[in-house]
Amino acid sequence: MSFSCPLCHLPLTQDKNSFVCPGRHQFDLAKEGYVNLLPVQHKRSRDPGDSAEMMQARRAFLDAGHYQPLREAIVNVLQETLTPDEATILDIGCGEGYYTHAFADAISGSATFGLDVSKVAIKAAARRYPQVTFCVASSHRLPFADASMDAIIRIYAPCKAQELARVVKPGGWIITATPGPRHLMELKGLIYDEVRLHAPHAEQLEGFALQQSIALGYQMQLSGSEAVALLQMTPFAWRAKPEVWETLAGITTFDCQTDFNIHIWQRVN
Repeated sequence: MSFSCPLCHLPLTQDKNSFVCPGRHQFDLAKEGYVNLLPVQHKRSRDPGDSAEMMQARRAFLDAGHYQPLREAIVNVLQETLTPDEATILDIGCGEGYYTHAFADAISGSATFGLDVSKVAIKAAARRYPQVTFCVASSHRLPFADASMDAIIRIYAPCKAQELARVVKPGGWIITATPGPRHLMELKGLIYDEVRLHAPHAEQLEGFALQQSIALGYQMQLSGSEAVALLQMTPFAWRAKPEVWETLAGITTFDCQTDFNIHIWQRVN
């Protein structure tokens, strides 16, 4: 399986270092091994997605293993639901590939794709994880054929329900990870005068049945630099005052809780 053209939606065929559709739209393979399928007319800004600084902060934090239990929980779901050597997997909003490569390694013989709107993140992912096929693309215009994916993983990433239903095979799976009510409460307490719990999960995916929900929460003990990296990779960074950054940078240990909700959906029609 390969990509479909983001402009005309016809299949893309690889010809040496380019992907070409019957309509003669061409997308070149970057030297790092990824393909950019985000036409300029589909961009909302010049460089959409995470910046290099955000990507590097997230990579440092994730490489330290603080979210490894979340990755392992999703790997377990994939191993329970997919058949090795036949599975086609897509990780939407894959960032620098921390989760994606583990999905590819866990399901032997799978074809695993990683998609993100951030070019800098995809470039870093492609350099590090050659076992995954990475692309720069919009999660709202997935560059894949109808009914082509056995499973799509969506960790915090947005995507239209119609696109998920279009791309997932009948009987296929969507796995989502979202913040639970008490996720990162201690970090929020440094930023907001009044800390509010995340709203309970209320998502509905038309065409899918919710088969299982998993609650995952645990305490993290972070160094000051790890706490700074965590803040930098979250939306809270935009609201944090300079003194918050200084406090975290100078702290010896910062205790912070996680609270994840994992939902497993199956395509029913």
